[in-house]
Amino acid sequence: MKKRAAAAVVLAGLFLFAGCGKDPVQPGELLTEYIQLLSEEKYEEMYSYLSEDAKAETDEETFVNRNRNIYGGIEASGIEIVIAEDEEEDKDADTRRVEYSISMQTIAGELAFDNMVAIFKKDEEGAYKMEWDSQDIFPNLQNTDTVRVVASEAKRGNIYDRNHVELAREGVASSVGLVPGKLPEDRSAALEQLASLLEISVEKIENALSAGWVRDDTFVPLRTVSKEAMELKEQLLTIPGVMITDTTVRFYPFGEKAAQLTGYVQNITAEELEERTGQGYNQNSIIGKAGAERVYEEKLRPKDGYAIEILNELGDVKETVLEKAPEDGEDVVLSIDITLQQYLYQAMEGDEGCAAAMDPVSGAVLALVSTPAYDPNDFVMGYTTSAWEAINSDESQPLYNRWLASWVPGSCFKPVTAALALTQGTLDPEEEVPNDGLRWQLDESWGSYYVTTLEDYAVKNLENALVHSDNIYFAKAAVGMGADGFGSGLKSLGFEEELPFDFALTASTFGNEGVIESDTELADSGYGQGRLLVNPLHLSSIYSAFVNGGDMVRPYLVEGQETSYWKEGVFTQEACDTVLADLYQVVESEEGTAHEAYRSGYRLAGKTGTAEIKDSQDDTEGTELGWFVGLSAEGVDRPLLITMMIEDVKGRGGSHYVIPKVMAGFDAWMPEGGN
Repeated sequence: MKKRAAAAVVLAGLFLFAGCGKDPVQPGELLTEYIQLLSEEKYEEMYSYLSEDAKAETDEETFVNRNRNIYGGIEASGIEIVIAEDEEEDKDADTRRVEYSISMQTIAGELAFDNMVAIFKKDEEGAYKMEWDSQDIFPNLQNTDTVRVVASEAKRGNIYDRNHVELAREGVASSVGLVPGKLPEDRSAALEQLASLLEISVEKIENALSAGWVRDDTFVPLRTVSKEAMELKEQLLTIPGVMITDTTVRFYPFGEKAAQLTGYVQNITAEELEERTGQGYNQNSIIGKAGAERVYEEKLRPKDGYAIEILNELGDVKETVLEKAPEDGEDVVLSIDITLQQYLYQAMEGDEGCAAAMDPVSGAVLALVSTPAYDPNDFVMGYTTSAWEAINSDESQPLYNRWLASWVPGSCFKPVTAALALTQGTLDPEEEVPNDGLRWQLDESWGSYYVTTLEDYAVKNLENALVHSDNIYFAKAAVGMGADGFGSGLKSLGFEEELPFDFALTASTFGNEGVIESDTELADSGYGQGRLLVNPLHLSSIYSAFVNGGDMVRPYLVEGQETSYWKEGVFTQEACDTVLADLYQVVESEEGTAHEAYRSGYRLAGKTGTAEIKDSQDDTEGTELGWFVGLSAEGVDRPLLITMMIEDVKGRGGSHYVIPKVMAGFDAWMPEGGN
């Protein structure tokens, strides 16, 4: 019985040269060198390993093209061989056969098979050469056969809201193209007119028409337009050779209303394809570019199926070498309520701002709105030059996602300062602080700098300070904690770190890299100014602690997650109860700054804020951000917290401009409410 020794060879740089004064290279070593060149796509060098008889049968150009087209077409990589060497065979024989097993990764998955190659000892120096033919690629492949890869398209997963309303799904658009054989003999005028209507160059059209696969009766797609673009399509169809067909595209039913939330998909770029080598993408893949499409790409993305087939010279399928079934992408169900999302968007339309709505008890995010917005369907269709220039030059920045950013919070941060001071024991809510009128400074060291407030009132305690939104009271509260106490309190709330959320939110920050450098900065930070910047969703999480016993709920965006807390015990229960009771008074008291938000059907706690964006205390040209945070969790079936910020509210009512916009959301969520 013959004995065999199996030698496993992993191609990781091994290369053995024949000759050089050493014993002749054995066939197994020769095959190893040959496969190494194959793994490095050095097809020209591989040809030098062929015998003279093999070269007479197949010239170098044919050999190189055949290997390149087949191995490149199946996207072969990670090639490994295991050589079975017969120990009893005559090692000096003129003819040697080498049996081996080969495996590789391909577009259709792992391909592995056994094969055998004949090696002939032909040249004068006694070196072995390969007697090559196409069966050395695949065992049953003849020189007259061809290899093709057939793709089976899989579907991208849909995105739904909490009620299973589609936010992103498959839709139908119109593909505009040309049938070359139907163009007039002098086609220049037709192409000029077509280029003008589609806002593409004549050169781009000519390039598309000159592709190798194009025939006279071939439909050559040029641009995708909306199914509703009836006027444009009517004009296009007057041009000889133009044809319009239906095509499947990604579709966003709510357009601008959920743009920064859903994001959009587009064709993968060469750079992205290179970054994702081996992950199942190809040059025709669609990939999430922004929003949920990008964040949940790994779940949503389809994995097309592929079959590697051998065709005979008649074009019939002779053998399926390897097949991988298509895998549709997973659906993603968000915690978003698209009805609430639409009400908030409509209330904010025409403004520059953002809103975050969430269940303050569970952490489910119910709406994320940024205005102005763009239509994600335009990205799928492909922007024309003029439309792209218009959206990029728009000073209102519709492509900017404002709820990802952090902003100066103004007076809506006062409840946070109060809760920190109560928790640290530096503030007595019942104590009346001295009445300093409408301006205050700690001492003469502040020079000409004063903290100012807009309204004087009789009893200067915590409740009244919140009801009247007294800057001086909260400046004193922050100074009472000291820079270290206030700073450590902010860090306990998650300042200077990223909130654990599916979207990458800008971290909330304070001071100079988390250090408050002066008493005046400390005082200003106490009422939401200074160098304080807060992300809206982070602020919502902080407010949630008032109804969760001092625990900040972790916001989540995918439906079905369990409630968890980002930061626990940031405020004492007593501090939460005190501040929440006072926030109810901000709305319910006729003197409260948010009394116009009062509804008889449910209790609402809230806080307004007008943040000043200016270069100095004397600057009168600066702008203002308007805020309102509304919170309803007592005695309601569906708790709701909405944080909204609108830019440039100066001269438009400040934070009072924002209140009715937030209440549009509450009134839609709790329709039994009302005045």
